[in-house]
Amino acid sequence: MSLTPRVLEIRQKVLSRNDELARALRARLRGHGVFTLNLVSSPGTGKTRLLEVLLRRLVERGIRVHALVGDLATDNDAQRLARSGAPVRQILTQGRCHLEAEMIAQHLEGWDLEACDLLVIENVGNLVCPSSYDLGEDARIALLSVTEGEDKPLKYPAIFNSADVAVITKVDLAEACEADLGALHANLQAIRPGITVFETSARTGTGLDALLDWITARQSERGASLQGAAPR
Repeated sequence: MSLTPRVLEIRQKVLSRNDELARALRARLRGHGVFTLNLVSSPGTGKTRLLEVLLRRLVERGIRVHALVGDLATDNDAQRLARSGAPVRQILTQGRCHLEAEMIAQHLEGWDLEACDLLVIENVGNLVCPSSYDLGEDARIALLSVTEGEDKPLKYPAIFNSADVAVITKVDLAEACEADLGALHANLQAIRPGITVFETSARTGTGLDALLDWITARQSERGASLQGAAPR
């Protein structure tokens, strides 16, 4: 007897419950004027290094940013990101390869969302499982580095097709590793036509201003829309 139908039924129920929690969480965050980003990538993309720089520069711009960081078993990333001056909390998934909406809601407890303009979620390094889990974000950013190969978007279409923005990291290494950036852009557009793409380097600062401008513009739009809404 095949167990496949039973497995599918359980999986569908889990995803359905997560979707319900994510919708409620998104409404709650938007009600407080919080713009939320979900960063996804494979391990080794340089996501934490990039986020460390972005958080510091967002704080310097006067953005009240908070961060939640997912990891299988350590709080190393949270310790690194806390150096930015932004409030940071670690979510330990105890072996699970993705974050879920319930984890986000639990780790927001005790934070004053009225004092938060921007919430950044760093997902667990994985390009498969996180594509299925809505975390209540406003935008999903998929990162990939020039060292991973130009065909990464073709190998993991679900995660890139679900992203609003793609960020290419470590572009300072593109020449050394003979990366074909033209092919990488073409593959991203093949999977997600029209997707906004930023080329960045956390080491040299390349592309960070453009990415920061995109983030702060979206956050400002959220604030402006809230001012035009009914009092909370």
